[in-house]
Amino acid sequence: MANDRESFSEKLRVPESLTFDDVLLRPKESRVEPDAADTGTHVSRNVELQVPVLSAAMDTVTESEMAIAMAREGGLGVLHRNLSVGDMVAEIERVKRADELIIRDVVTASPDQTVREVDEMMGEAGVSGAPVVDDSGVPEGQRDDGGAVGGEVLGIISGTDIRPFLEVGESDEVREAMTDEVITAPEDVSPREALELMYEHKIERVPIVDEGDRLVGLITMQGILQRREYDSAARDGEGSLRVGAAVGPFEADRAAAADDAGADVLFIDCAHAHNLDVIESARTIKEEVAADVVVGNVGTREAAEAVVDFADGIKVGIGPGSICTTRVVTGAGMPQISAVAQVADVAALEGVPVIADGGIRYSGDAIKAIAAGADAVMLGSYFAGTDEAPGRVVTMNGKKYKQYRGMGSVGAMQSGGGERYLKDVEEDDDMVPEGVEAATPYKGTLASELHQLVGGMRSGMGYVGAETIPEFKDRAEFVRVSQAGQHEGHPHDVVITDEAPNYSPDGS
Repeated sequence: MANDRESFSEKLRVPESLTFDDVLLRPKESRVEPDAADTGTHVSRNVELQVPVLSAAMDTVTESEMAIAMAREGGLGVLHRNLSVGDMVAEIERVKRADELIIRDVVTASPDQTVREVDEMMGEAGVSGAPVVDDSGVPEGQRDDGGAVGGEVLGIISGTDIRPFLEVGESDEVREAMTDEVITAPEDVSPREALELMYEHKIERVPIVDEGDRLVGLITMQGILQRREYDSAARDGEGSLRVGAAVGPFEADRAAAADDAGADVLFIDCAHAHNLDVIESARTIKEEVAADVVVGNVGTREAAEAVVDFADGIKVGIGPGSICTTRVVTGAGMPQISAVAQVADVAALEGVPVIADGGIRYSGDAIKAIAAGADAVMLGSYFAGTDEAPGRVVTMNGKKYKQYRGMGSVGAMQSGGGERYLKDVEEDDDMVPEGVEAATPYKGTLASELHQLVGGMRSGMGYVGAETIPEFKDRAEFVRVSQAGQHEGHPHDVVITDEAPNYSPDGS
């Protein structure tokens, strides 16, 4: 019987696996200019993006500020799960409210309040005006200062209206100072109709009322113009920004709460999703939520086959991240570009999008991942140095850096990230981390980093002669690169005097 076992020496007859530096895209005849390349893609079965980029679900990368910025630029931010369930719900709601056309959480004034009271109230809320409503006819249980079900709109009060009264009679009532000729609009008003109404009447805000003339929301000119500024933004059917949320495979309560709060995509967040218990739990979560469910991380064809029948997307990456030590600590992993190709071989047959998560240092790596079969890429360190990332700023040797840590690092595991690595430990001494805590150079705004990243990806599409992501996948071919070829591909035999915005020798 022992003779039937594969010999240990046979185990060393292994297939070759490659990563980004091992290959280059083969240039082809092209009429495609980079600016004409369309990077639209699907990140899950039902969620489409104009920019095939996601920010990683890491506690030093993505919270609501990053998610808002990502969605406005056409990508997707994935909230990390070291937040409490309540805090995660609040972060999701903040993203959803950020660019909403009709503001539902409206600050309102009563005609009986004094101008001083309303001035202080608007100052605390950070608004310059408020509808004046009569709540006397609204049942007590339905009254809501947020304007969910408000009373009849009597007027509008603004800072301009209040200012003269504050000089001479700050105890005067709002009814004396408000503008009582109110222009309102119904709930089904379009952005164009609302803007035309504002221009016609020279006003900056329009109360939205129901059939009974009761306040249900507010549209502002600033809100409409802001939406126009981000014409490629990732939005849901209601016009709100899209957002993803990471949940543990055994966190059904978190998944349900995130789904109820409006998350568009739930990411089953596990370092090794080719685990039977993880797969079973992920399948159950998928059955119980309305949001799309992306399962990860995996790195092999067999893992993809195990989840492709129910997953709305598959996330690929076993240890490629810059702050990940999984491969050296556990001895397990898959070079990223080979892992992406193996998973894509399976997922593409079922129309399931693939996300390449980790190991991407340059825009060229990102477009190589797409060529290998990915539909989108997820980045952590690339965005950790931006203003929108939650990591704290530190100064070392006169240079600014931002805190960045792996979700398998000691600090992240202490904050609740241990479950991602299927570890439940009480004491620090019992931890076996699979990541490090570090610092990454401060970079400025997310918009500037995304501009360089996506611009490089579009240029790669131009070299291959493809106008769209699907066409690019079909046309792209790889060539193998030697170590000498890798060296040749970087600036060499010179001293760099002025840094480029999209290149550094170490990829940081």
